[in-house]
Amino acid sequence: MPKLQHQSVSIYLPAALLSFLQFSGPASAVSVTQSVEDALNFYHYGNNGAIKFDLNYRWENVNQDQGKQHTANGNTARLRLGLLSPKFYGVQGYAEYEGNLAMQEDYNSTRNGNTGYSTIADPDRSELNQLWISYEGIPDTVVKGGRQRIKFDDDRFIGNVGWRQMEMTYDSVLITHTNQQLFGLVVNVGYIGNIQSITATTENIEAPILNISYKVGDYGNAVAYGYWLDYTEKENFEKSSQTYGLRFTNYQKPGDTYKINEDYGLVYTAEWGNQQDYGHGVTQYQADRFNFMGGFTAFNYTFQGAVEQLNGFGVNKTFDTPLGTNHAFQGWADLFLITPKDGIRDVFGSVTGMFMQGTLIATAVYHDFTDDTGGLHYGQEINAQVLKKFGKHYSVLAKYAYYDADQFGTDTQKIWLQGNVSF
Repeated sequence: MPKLQHQSVSIYLPAALLSFLQFSGPASAVSVTQSVEDALNFYHYGNNGAIKFDLNYRWENVNQDQGKQHTANGNTARLRLGLLSPKFYGVQGYAEYEGNLAMQEDYNSTRNGNTGYSTIADPDRSELNQLWISYEGIPDTVVKGGRQRIKFDDDRFIGNVGWRQMEMTYDSVLITHTNQQLFGLVVNVGYIGNIQSITATTENIEAPILNISYKVGDYGNAVAYGYWLDYTEKENFEKSSQTYGLRFTNYQKPGDTYKINEDYGLVYTAEWGNQQDYGHGVTQYQADRFNFMGGFTAFNYTFQGAVEQLNGFGVNKTFDTPLGTNHAFQGWADLFLITPKDGIRDVFGSVTGMFMQGTLIATAVYHDFTDDTGGLHYGQEINAQVLKKFGKHYSVLAKYAYYDADQFGTDTQKIWLQGNVSF
């Protein structure tokens, strides 16, 4: 286990959240929150518009067992401020600013030059995070164009990397058609032209995307998808790929289940994907991904056992998900954001408990990592998280990850404390 370096670290919770939680009584808290809601929402001829506000404070500590890099400490506060217009004849627009302030920058953000520290990929930057216009004049269809957030399924292939302070958004056109008469058929078809990354950089891409979801009664959703990612800048050519897959699941978040009775239920996922070289990709390859999960719920607890495998056959011949929210997979310590050349098999189990009418959620996870054959043991990892919500708009979080390296990477410990205010 890494030897922790003792440092004095200032932890600044957002002032509004801290004062609200500590000094406001229940009645006054509700009154203040309602006043803020009323102030941020506005109406025009019966149509809703709003000012969107999200403040996220985080202290992150990264301690790695390697000689050259110092323990990283980041105190950052990220603000998103957006303006959503009312709808006029089915047309609506949205603009959003995003800025991250590094109050303590003893870390490598990948853009600040502090390479002597471990990496925390939250640079001190500001940017135009979203700017889109949508049209809903076609029955059961939404057409949205511009810089926007896109999240499909569990965010494994197309997501916003929502854990990092600066999220990933897309300059794209997305058409979503929903047909309730066909048991909730949802068709997403789109095209991505640029990626605004989590480090406030832009990557050029030509990427048609397709995701079709069909509700199978109370048993879950069947999903088929195809993603054709062609990176057009030379340094990113090898990230290009075409991916096809099938997915069936009834689980997206705690509480989703196939009910046996009022107190017990089942959760499950089965998924397969195939990936090949495409577009500007130089190296020819073909690799598969398998993802199987089974579990059950009992009262307020969810128990899961799962295996996810991404195959690899050498350098640039691995199954990768460059547009996915990869922090949510294969351990929160983020040792496997990019698939190792020999692939990876992640066998893991988790337990989640929901308390205090669902406002307190505690999660623990254990991972065991090998190559895709099971013959090379990479390491193992434990994760733990506690999230407390205070109504719809306030939350605090404590999170921990420890990766115990065997034959891949280095021992890594990460600790997070976070407070959030969102309207």
